[in-house]
Amino acid sequence: MPKRTELLRDSALDKSTLRNYLTDEGKEVFEMISAKHCKEISVRVLNDIGILAQLTRIVADKGVNIRAAAAWVEDENKGVIRLVTDDNLRAMDALRAHNYAPEEINSVEALMHHSPGMLSSICNKIGSGGINIHYLYASAMVSDETCLVVVSTDNNERALILLND
Repeated sequence: MPKRTELLRDSALDKSTLRNYLTDEGKEVFEMISAKHCKEISVRVLNDIGILAQLTRIVADKGVNIRAAAAWVEDENKGVIRLVTDDNLRAMDALRAHNYAPEEINSVEALMHHSPGMLSSICNKIGSGGINIHYLYASAMVSDETCLVVVSTDNNERALILLND
């Protein structure tokens, strides 16, 4: 079992939650910081030019920060937009006022160190528990030390336990 060590003092990350350890080869590896339940906003839309820009502008105009987003086309006429925001209630009220029909979807939000292999690590943790991932998306800038991963599985409760273990 790898020996756990303290995080270096000059790191900007929260030292109380970040765990790192050295492998037998002396390579430093970072683990998950934290995972928790989250509610995504899901909106089914017509697949049309400018819809994503319009929807995100409505949310922004209410002063709501979009922390992560995913959008895709399901068929020629329909698309899905998923948002993780800092204020779902205001975002959903604003969208309803513009004739959208937002729904809240239960998922898992994981904050983790932004480094090679971390996404593989969380997918392995979930898969080793026999849990199927329905979808996953992440949000981070190259210069960021942490990134946000949003994942929905066929057993979010168990996935949360595995990710925080």
